[in-house]
Amino acid sequence: MSISRRDFFKKSLVAGAGAAVATMAGPLSIETEAKSRKRKLKTKRVIIFTFDGIRVDGLAQARTPNIDSLIESGSASFTTRDVMPSVTLPNYTSHLTGAGPEVHGVADNGWKVGEYKLESVERDSDGYFPSVFKVLKDSVPGIKTAYYWNWLPLINAMNPKYMDDKLSSSDEGYASLYDRAMEYLGSHKDDKMFMFLYNVHTDHIGHTYSWMSPEYIQSIEEGDVQVGRMIDFLKKEGLFEETHLMFITDHGGIGKGHGGVSPEEMIVPWVISGPGIKKGFTITEPNNTVNTASTVLRLFGVDQPLCWTGEVPESIFK
Repeated sequence: MSISRRDFFKKSLVAGAGAAVATMAGPLSIETEAKSRKRKLKTKRVIIFTFDGIRVDGLAQARTPNIDSLIESGSASFTTRDVMPSVTLPNYTSHLTGAGPEVHGVADNGWKVGEYKLESVERDSDGYFPSVFKVLKDSVPGIKTAYYWNWLPLINAMNPKYMDDKLSSSDEGYASLYDRAMEYLGSHKDDKMFMFLYNVHTDHIGHTYSWMSPEYIQSIEEGDVQVGRMIDFLKKEGLFEETHLMFITDHGGIGKGHGGVSPEEMIVPWVISGPGIKKGFTITEPNNTVNTASTVLRLFGVDQPLCWTGEVPESIFK
């Protein structure tokens, strides 16, 4: 039986106090509660919206009524930390594999299968660290998975054979990705689904004009329009009530760059909305990009691999 780091510390503290009865009752109640939550939270579909390079204050300044609606109807952290280095591929790999670079080995944007400095602690037969796509395909009968992206190297750390549908586009042409995503959702209404929908445009604007520039803020607002299109589609097709929606990012930025350890680069927003999630709730417990995949598995009632280190932010549940 595996336990989380939190449960381990709770058990250790009780044992250290010499409270034998509490040692038995505490962990059992924690385990029972977790199992009960898994039974209740089996979702129909999870969709991740993600814009590259979003600062917390940038999101706050931008006019984003659609992302705001997810925040208001769900739970949000504005103190989530990304992994180091604060660049794209290590962080999205961490989001989607439930572990940091010290575990999955993706330590820079140039990582490719067979080309790395640090070997991952575990690999599938094709040389990839196990992702949420693999775990879901192995664990949830009939589930469909989809991956849409417009920065081509983003997929390098993911084994594509565990994706049922995938599409890349030009760096700025992300509206077509939303078109494809809606088409795929519409043709698989009765299937369980995990979908990842990525937009690099915000990051490129930050590099070109600087983070927090008017152009950067506008790029966030433009991305929000596409999120609104998806939300409207889900509601029109009767899919919204059975869907968990997440909004995440990989890092912030300062000046025209990122990769350092400043708060502007390391602290990012993290949002989840859907059945069983607290509404209008601000997450104050520590949160990290490695927790995203762990949370997705919890929603589908699936145990995470032992090689993952992510934790589910328990406070988000009703």
